[in-house]
Amino acid sequence: MGSASPRDEDFWVFGYGSLMWQPGFDFIDSALAWVHGYHRALCIFSHVHRGTPQRPGLVLGLDRGGSCQGVAFKIAGRDRDKTIRYLRERELVTSVYLEKTLGVRFVDGGCAKALAYVVDRTHIQYAGRLPEDEMIRLIAEGVGLNGDNPAYVRNTYEHLLRLDIHDAELAEVVRRLDRQSCRAAGPATGGAGDEPTPL
Repeated sequence: MGSASPRDEDFWVFGYGSLMWQPGFDFIDSALAWVHGYHRALCIFSHVHRGTPQRPGLVLGLDRGGSCQGVAFKIAGRDRDKTIRYLRERELVTSVYLEKTLGVRFVDGGCAKALAYVVDRTHIQYAGRLPEDEMIRLIAEGVGLNGDNPAYVRNTYEHLLRLDIHDAELAEVVRRLDRQSCRAAGPATGGAGDEPTPL
């Protein structure tokens, strides 16, 4: 019998945002992992999932420089085609992400190659590093096909905390969103929670 082709082999997908808490695909294992050379940043204008072209939201991308801790998912080789097809439909809807294979390092010291989606800095939706006030305004106002932008940011931040991953920028954004919500609500509080939704 011949050896299995690479397409039949198990592979990894790296999640750093909503993929961590709602991957949307079957996986056989998951583990905390680092990628180097990229960092997690609210650097993408969302025109579909968390905003519109007229009122864009702001979502996460892997941008150049630094490092990022997230979750790597191990996918069975038999599910390769359907998983990649799903990811491309989800992540490449406006082509602001580039599909790349990156090296990941696991907490236990092991290494692997993983499929990841990094921001295309030449794309019109690349926001770069915005002033904090502008970031908060865009997130607070953003609503798209998959729900409101603040819920996306909070879900990501809360999942990072559960994984003991600390992201100072997201923490500050959530604090400011919470303060803004409290001011808007006045003395009365309440309201329905939001279901987790993908990017």
